[in-house]
Amino acid sequence: MNHVEHIAYDMVMITLSISLIVLGIILFLACKKKPVESEETLPVKLCARAYPLMEVDAATGGFNHRRIIGQGRLGTVYAGTLEKEELVAVKRIHPVLVLSNAGFGFSSVLKWLSLAQHPNVVPIIGFSEAPGERVILMEFVHMASLDFYLHQNQDGASLLDWNKRFRIAAGAARGLQYLHEVVAPNIVHGCVKSSNILIDVNFCARISDYGLNFLAPVEKRGLVGYVDDEYWSERRGGGATKESDVYGLGVILLELLTGKGCEGGLLVKWALPLIRETSFSELLDPRLVIPSDTKPLVRLAKVASACVGNSRKCRPSVAQVATILNNLETELCL
Repeated sequence: MNHVEHIAYDMVMITLSISLIVLGIILFLACKKKPVESEETLPVKLCARAYPLMEVDAATGGFNHRRIIGQGRLGTVYAGTLEKEELVAVKRIHPVLVLSNAGFGFSSVLKWLSLAQHPNVVPIIGFSEAPGERVILMEFVHMASLDFYLHQNQDGASLLDWNKRFRIAAGAARGLQYLHEVVAPNIVHGCVKSSNILIDVNFCARISDYGLNFLAPVEKRGLVGYVDDEYWSERRGGGATKESDVYGLGVILLELLTGKGCEGGLLVKWALPLIRETSFSELLDPRLVIPSDTKPLVRLAKVASACVGNSRKCRPSVAQVATILNNLETELCL
């Protein structure tokens, strides 16, 4: 880690450490507060449960390699089975990241993140920690990621059509808007990319891995191209922010439009001039037929351009993006 990365890392750690004091108060109120006795009492939102590591080990068959369903910058994901045959996704954090965050308030952060409950968000249902181990348990989504559907799927019969892509775009924006504006304290995702957008059996977008950037604040692997240049600045205002999340959402919109991968930022550099020149026949995914009415695709491209083509100060908020995408989804998919 170079000098600049050390400074960025220290700034993130100081900010996160201070936030834990506030989180403790909020978690006490959210997780411990008893409901008012009333016939109209709503269900209490429960925090993530702490699981003994032995129970998680048993659920994954001793973290059997045959149960691996995904690997990423933060850890390896296993399919696990808890009591009552409940299927869960178990993310085992990479050992080097565990060591670099030793002593940090892992359980406090996970309890806060587990308060996120929304149709377009994958809920965190539990966690486990022990010396050298940090594990996160999430709801199991019975399909694949957007990255798989767009870039790895070789089955032409299951290629996402335009209507599904508009639905996925709107769902991802709604989920991110919920994290940014509804959960208290608000959650910055930190790594908005197509592999963190899961697609369920109804082709509904579900955002995963939100708020986990504290585990690897300066790890570039898997982030380059999905965050803006300001992210890497050591000056105040750098790092993961709501604005950097919107940039990542814009990259996802470009992937939906073009069918191409992020490729470390090359997608943005290639796509922006085409959007400005309205060269949509060259821009759009060649595997799909271009519809006779291209206005919705043009609007989607302009939204993507606004997300990735502007500085943080001039970038639209996720609420503005979600409003446009929701309208497009309503016009095309209902």
